[in-house]
Amino acid sequence: MALNETEWFTEIQDKTGTAFSLRIRERLHSEKSPYQQIDIYETTDFGRLMILDGCTMVSDRDNFLYHEMMTHPALFTHPAARQVAIIGGGDCGTLREVLRHDSVEQAWQIEIDERVTRLSEQYFPALCEANDDPRAELLFEDGIAWMKQRPENSLDLIIIDSTDPVGPAEGLFGLPFYLSCLAALKPGGLLIQQTESPLLHQELIRDVHQTLREAGFQAVRPLLFPQPIYPSGWWSATMARKSADLNGFREMGAASKGFATRYYSVDTHKAALAIPPFLQQLLATPDAS
Repeated sequence: MALNETEWFTEIQDKTGTAFSLRIRERLHSEKSPYQQIDIYETTDFGRLMILDGCTMVSDRDNFLYHEMMTHPALFTHPAARQVAIIGGGDCGTLREVLRHDSVEQAWQIEIDERVTRLSEQYFPALCEANDDPRAELLFEDGIAWMKQRPENSLDLIIIDSTDPVGPAEGLFGLPFYLSCLAALKPGGLLIQQTESPLLHQELIRDVHQTLREAGFQAVRPLLFPQPIYPSGWWSATMARKSADLNGFREMGAASKGFATRYYSVDTHKAALAIPPFLQQLLATPDAS
C-alpha cells in the first residue's frame, strides 16, 4: 500500500505485475486488528474505500457488483434456500443481499475479524442494513472450525466471501474445508466462493475446481463478472453443487423478484455463465458444468 504526495492510494501486485490506484481525499480510519491492518479512506470518485492489509476490499461505488453476483445467481439456482451460511463477508453486503430473499429463514455470517464488521457499521451503514434482521446471526469466530462442527445436511447454501487465499483465509481454499462444506450441505445444496481474476489467477481457479470435484461436488462451474477495484477489474466466483447439476436457474423467479438490483438480472446471470474458450480449456470441461 502506498499513499504518495499526490494523495493516491495504490495497490501494487508484484506477483502479477499490476497496480491499481484511487485518488484520496482523506484517511478516515486506520488500525491494526488482531488479524490485519484496516484502513478506510474517502476517495474523490469511488466514495468510501476499505483496505485490508494493503488490498482493496470494498468501495461505495462498485460493491453492488460483487455482492449481487456472490448471492443472487446461487439463490436463484437453488429452488428455495432456507438456511444460508456466509463465511467471511465482514462488510455485511453479502448478508444484506441474501436476506432480500423471502425463502431464507436463517443466515449465519461467520467472520473472524469483528473489527471489519464494526467499522463497516460505522463507515458503510448501507451495507449493514440487514444486520438487525431477526433471521441474521453474526458470529465472530473461525469459519473453518464452525463449518467442521456443523451438523450434516443442515445448510442449503454456503457463500465463501473471503479475502485472498493467504493468512487466515488460506484454509478456505483447501480440501478439508470443502469436505466439511459438502457434509453440511443438504442434497442439491450449493456452494459459491470468490475465486479471484480469471485473467490473473488462472492457477487458483483451476485448483479450486479440481479440489471441489475431489471433495465430491457433482457439478462445478465458474461465474464471471466485472469488479473495478480488484486486480484486472474482472472477477470470478465458483459455484459447486452437491448431488445435482448446475444446468439452469429459476429465470421466472429472477425476472419477477420483489426487490431491486443494480447489476444482477436474468441476462447478467446468463452472461456470467458464458465461459470464454481460454477458461474452458484451462478447466478442461467444455461445458463448464
